[in-house]
Amino acid sequence: MLERIITALVLVAVVLSCMFATQSQYPMLMLMIVAAGVAGYEWFKLMPRKTNHIIKPFAWCYGIVTAALATLALYFKDIALLLWCASILSWLVSVYWVKNYPEYDGWYNNSLYFSGFILVSAAVTAIFALWVSSPWWLMYLFLLVWGADSGAYFVGRKLGKKKLAPDVSPNKSVEGLYGGILTSMLIVIVVEVLYLDLTLAQHILFLILSIVTVFSSVLGDLFESMIKRRAGIKDSGRILPGHGGVLDRIDSLLSAAPIFAAGMYVLKLIGVDL
Repeated sequence: MLERIITALVLVAVVLSCMFATQSQYPMLMLMIVAAGVAGYEWFKLMPRKTNHIIKPFAWCYGIVTAALATLALYFKDIALLLWCASILSWLVSVYWVKNYPEYDGWYNNSLYFSGFILVSAAVTAIFALWVSSPWWLMYLFLLVWGADSGAYFVGRKLGKKKLAPDVSPNKSVEGLYGGILTSMLIVIVVEVLYLDLTLAQHILFLILSIVTVFSSVLGDLFESMIKRRAGIKDSGRILPGHGGVLDRIDSLLSAAPIFAAGMYVLKLIGVDL
């Protein structure tokens, strides 16, 4: 437990320092590139292969290519937008996969190698874009995801009876999902009342985006759990003592970040000034 707490404190300190300690883009940029590389390495280990043996040089090459694609997208906004769209389409399809697992596992094939490039790169570029817009918008996304996760954990632990996806993640319950949504909605209401000066229609649009983001964060968590279960691996990595791998920490953000960033982009296009 002490190891887990120390790791969490170090992670929070590093991320908050990159977000708020300087106006220079380079610390956050480097953090995103490194995160993309490590996440890519871990993703490779979860992919289907003929043997259980993982050839680490291949995994690192995959991670380097993922980091390179993310770097390219971080510098060229049009590429980032395409990645966000591709990522969102992938998450929409994954709803069917999660719902029908384990009866259907045809998704577990070599196409996941290509999907990893898209999902990881889309997530890190979305996180960076939100930070560039305002560190507080990125903090809002973190609060939504953490609120949903924490609310689901505590409510599910006390009241959970009906399983949400027993074959994917046995510990998650429908009651926990409701608790997570309620917790996140409290965050949304506080932010809208205290910090946003919007019309009623704009408030509704922002609320819808926030709710969709919360649901997508749950989907990201379930999807990574499903891949790990199919691959027969408990944790995506061991780089974070007590927490597993980078993918284990950002699984919810893999889906939530591109969806929230794309939604913010669309709201701006239609004249909602946030």
